[in-house]
Amino acid sequence: MQIKPNQFKQSLAQGQVQIGLWSSLSNNYSAEIVAGSGYDWILLDMEHSPNDLKSVLSQLQAIAPYHAEPLVRLYKFDKDLVKLYLDMGVRGFVFANVESADTAREIVASTRYPAQGGFRGVAGQQRGNRWGRMQGYAQHAHEELCLMLQVESLPGVEHAREIASVEGVDGIFVGPNDLAACMGHMGHSNHPVVQKAIREVLDAIIACRKAPGILAVLEEDAKRYIEWGYTMVGIGSDQGLLIKASDSLVQRFREHLSTRG
Repeated sequence: MQIKPNQFKQSLAQGQVQIGLWSSLSNNYSAEIVAGSGYDWILLDMEHSPNDLKSVLSQLQAIAPYHAEPLVRLYKFDKDLVKLYLDMGVRGFVFANVESADTAREIVASTRYPAQGGFRGVAGQQRGNRWGRMQGYAQHAHEELCLMLQVESLPGVEHAREIASVEGVDGIFVGPNDLAACMGHMGHSNHPVVQKAIREVLDAIIACRKAPGILAVLEEDAKRYIEWGYTMVGIGSDQGLLIKASDSLVQRFREHLSTRG
């Protein structure tokens, strides 16, 4: 059995726009439903949702037959947590609130075996290497990993170029909401000052020839970021889709009932 190429990682490296969905419902059934829509990637969030090891595993299994590449955002960076999810077969990560190149290098090292200069622990049989059936896994697994480090604070913005330049980092993912909050504009990521910072980070990422990523709740924002040059673009969330559709359905029927004679 050969290692499956990470098409999502390859597409980002080639500068192709990859659209995805933020997933926080923490359920394999809903994950499979959205995976069938045709997204390039789906982010399983653990920082702001009740996901855990087993719920992420069930969602990885549900998404596996589809085109979308699953990524996981851990609730914190911890080398032992990274090891668990790598062994579970996760090939893409978004690490929250990275503020220095030193942290970036530590993150990269946690995903590499000692032969590649890292300190990832070795398990002979695990889901990541298809229980030992995958040829050359220990030598080549890191080549198919996609590591996106999140910049969402003023120190992160200041050091974005150094973070992006770290070998093994595939790209920088901007967090507009946290960045806006840090800049004194909570809930207003479209404030000109925040937008200027988002543009500055983009320039730093592109200068390092890495992939720029961002999440946009509004369609017009996502389209603008794509025009600017962002290539990994989150165009919504599973929670948002459910909220919008549910609220709209109820509202339409409330309005209908109010017009009945």
